[in-house]
Amino acid sequence: MRHRKATRNLSRNASHRNAMLRNMVTSLFKFGQLETTDAKAKELRKVAEKMITFSKRGDLHARRQALAFMKDKSVTHKLFGELRENYLERQGGYVRIVKKGPRKGDGAPISVIQILSGQEEKKPGKKKGKAVSSAEAKAKTEGKSAEKKSGIPGKKEEEGKVIEEKAATES
Repeated sequence: MRHRKATRNLSRNASHRNAMLRNMVTSLFKFGQLETTDAKAKELRKVAEKMITFSKRGDLHARRQALAFMKDKSVTHKLFGELRENYLERQGGYVRIVKKGPRKGDGAPISVIQILSGQEEKKPGKKKGKAVSSAEAKAKTEGKSAEKKSGIPGKKEEEGKVIEEKAATES
């Protein structure tokens, strides 16, 4: 049974797995993206987001913790300098995993793992608000199509006549 086994072992012993993740996270921050198997990408995401969280803290202890894991001073300097500014406002989700498909040789599922830049925003989720009935939604779409037909914004065309809509600001 796998009780209290938090990480995937990736068919490697602990020292090999740690060395591989160190190399992969260093390469990810160096080049911006990597192509690897799905399981490795999911494990790498945990480590990469932890390193970005260290860089957001920005103190000496966090820098030393990152250096102890990554082993490449120039990449750590890049992470704490250039990349840090991109993530100060972001509360997580620094890494994207995109499924690519099966590998040709052995059929292993391949993914591309990418670091998100600061300009990319998260997709807006479902907005909470009033539920619109189907009749109201139909009326709104008919109003928009009538505006497109007349070619004049704010005016509707009904039965061949152009009728101005009453402005909501008039009171």
